[in-house]
Amino acid sequence: MNRHSRRTAASHKKKMVDINAAEALQLAIRHHKADELQQAEAIYLRLLEAIPDQPDALHFLGVLRHQQRRTEEGIALVRRALEEAPEYVDAWNNLGNLYKESERLAEAEEAYRRALALNAEHGGAWNNLGILLRVHGRAEEAVEAFRHVLRLSPSYAEAYFNLGNALRVCGQVHEVLAAYRHAVALNPRHARAHYLLGYTLYLVGEHEEAAGVFRAWSEVEPGNPIPRHMLAACSGEDVPARASDDYIRSTFDTFAESFDEMLLQRLDYHAPDLLATALGGVLDAPAGALEVLDAGCGTGLCGPLLKPWARRLVGVDLSGGMLEKARARGVYDYLEQAELAAFLGARAGTYDVIASADTLCYFGELGAVTRAARGALRPAGWFGFTVERADGEVAGGYRINPHGRYSHAADYVRAALLDAGFEAPQLTPAVLRLEIGEPVQGWVVLARVPPAV
Repeated sequence: MNRHSRRTAASHKKKMVDINAAEALQLAIRHHKADELQQAEAIYLRLLEAIPDQPDALHFLGVLRHQQRRTEEGIALVRRALEEAPEYVDAWNNLGNLYKESERLAEAEEAYRRALALNAEHGGAWNNLGILLRVHGRAEEAVEAFRHVLRLSPSYAEAYFNLGNALRVCGQVHEVLAAYRHAVALNPRHARAHYLLGYTLYLVGEHEEAAGVFRAWSEVEPGNPIPRHMLAACSGEDVPARASDDYIRSTFDTFAESFDEMLLQRLDYHAPDLLATALGGVLDAPAGALEVLDAGCGTGLCGPLLKPWARRLVGVDLSGGMLEKARARGVYDYLEQAELAAFLGARAGTYDVIASADTLCYFGELGAVTRAARGALRPAGWFGFTVERADGEVAGGYRINPHGRYSHAADYVRAALLDAGFEAPQLTPAVLRLEIGEPVQGWVVLARVPPAV
């Protein structure tokens, strides 16, 4: 074979490798999009064995590593992709996402802006930049970012929803409502947009229209428990004694990904710290000696605060999505998906401390859960929890509010605890969170089981 023939054969072989690599990459991406991560990972790795500097494989494997909770590895892989292809716009955008998830916010903003410098019409980068700006107090800049997205993609429901959230921070209520209305018109199954549209309408006094939003949403999704519950909350009709299990699961599975950011950064959420401080006033110094239950643990915000007292820290919640977030914290010895009163009822005399932050506000009637907690505690055990405060005359001791949670009168809470067998309940008033910029008043409650005689 002469030199020309060898060059031709080598060129042909390289083209065949490139063709096979392209086909393999498309197969990996199909698996990735279908959430078949193991299959996608195997193909990306084989590709990188053959072509170590293949930027697409590096980029997508980096995204996959983040999905496997190996975000630092993911960042390193995406950065390698950008070393090979510095003008790879989607990789810059996803690098921003990984930095944002790692709370490296300045680097996230820089990555999004690098993507936009390369392609000023990249709607995804504008949207992600807007979310970053809104979450961190730059709402007016966020509004401009989302408006830019909508100039590029006028039918993008999520951008209208994000615009509404940013405008809400700016206090522009009529524009907020317009943005949410666009979002639900474009995506009639957009749960968060429906929820916030209906709730905001109620807050500005448009009660009938709010009920109409939840009624229309329920017609679109008749099997969805969220609009049914919210319709009862804002109309006052067919109000249940507690939120249904289906409502709790659906609500918190829907919001699990954004829950901590929403509570801590947008709602100025204090319940876990308030509850831990109250328990610290009655418990001995932390010595890792107690059996502790985080009742309604959610994403695990209370876990690190309770852990110093715990020989064994258990968490229970109805939402599988929330439990996945709690598990990722690595502080719980055991987690279980279960309804709270049933879980407690099966564990007589098990715990020294039961802590429940922002969970009993989904119960109206408290008798069943307080009796179950009393039974699950050991002698001299403590039950600490938060509930929202109902002032004035309250028929039956509790009422449902338009946000879907219940508030309770102090006398009712005390009576429920005393009837269950607790002694000397202590109720301390506190601001638990913000709701559309307004403080939510609540009670931090402590009650003890009588010591053994």
